[in-house]
Amino acid sequence: MNTDKLLVSLDTSDDAAVYQLNEETALIQTLDFFTPVVDDPYLYGQIAAANSLSDVYAMGGQPLTAMNIVCFPTCLTTDILKEILRGGADKVLEANALLVGGHTVEDDEPKYGLSVTGIAHPKKILANSQAKEGDYLILTKPLGTGILNTAIKADLCTPSQYEAAVKTMRTLNKYALEALENLRLSACTDITGFGFLGHAYEMAKGSDVSLEIFSERIPLVEGALEYAEMGILPAGMYANKRHIEKEVQVAISVKEAVQDILYDPQTSGGLLFSLHEEDVEKALENLKAINKNDFAVVGRVTSKQDYRIYIK
Repeated sequence: MNTDKLLVSLDTSDDAAVYQLNEETALIQTLDFFTPVVDDPYLYGQIAAANSLSDVYAMGGQPLTAMNIVCFPTCLTTDILKEILRGGADKVLEANALLVGGHTVEDDEPKYGLSVTGIAHPKKILANSQAKEGDYLILTKPLGTGILNTAIKADLCTPSQYEAAVKTMRTLNKYALEALENLRLSACTDITGFGFLGHAYEMAKGSDVSLEIFSERIPLVEGALEYAEMGILPAGMYANKRHIEKEVQVAISVKEAVQDILYDPQTSGGLLFSLHEEDVEKALENLKAINKNDFAVVGRVTSKQDYRIYIK
């Protein structure tokens, strides 16, 4: 087996596997699926598909084909299944990719997602392990969807909070990548189940650097701070915190609720880019014109220090 062509694998906990086909083309492969985060089956399908497609964008690629992954109970009607699949199909279409099949099994609880194949130029792959000292970090979606999903399940969300969370989760990360793809990008990862700090830690460790995070600049989903202060937090937040808190130093001035949001497991979160300092202004200009969610410069890359992440 020729492993020299395997450009990205499990070694750096990256978002997808990348295999070089030739000098001009690398193949990107990924899959993801999860249980419903909202009651509306169509929206659930859209969110799950956007989340699955995100890994290809995080690698700097373009999705080509997608296949449905479905687990579905017999106690629910096929009309619900049709709506889930319709939501997913619409997102695949929006991504300019082709839905080419899939597989369904019977299960006690619905689960849905996609197996996605994409392509990119081998020299333009955005691994999470190439962040450079002096780079700045840009986050392209607000944080707090895990907290909002917990509040939704508890029937606490206002209509505007619900709409804000759904808008964030169903938005494709293609727009953020299109805004920045021609700039000097060093690294990228999407922010999903391990939370902002979990994925930032993987970037820092893989790149052998430290990251300074500007906590006051982090964009937040409407209601996230309020619910975090109330203690409305998903179990995954505590697991994420236990996993890496020894690698994180937090300034005394940073509120506990803000720290909790930084560990919050995200559903279909945004992209975290590491890019050249001189391209930050152009990046923000492009995101303002193209991106569909709140975004911000949220940190910078430094040389390796005692801790991998410093929260200011």
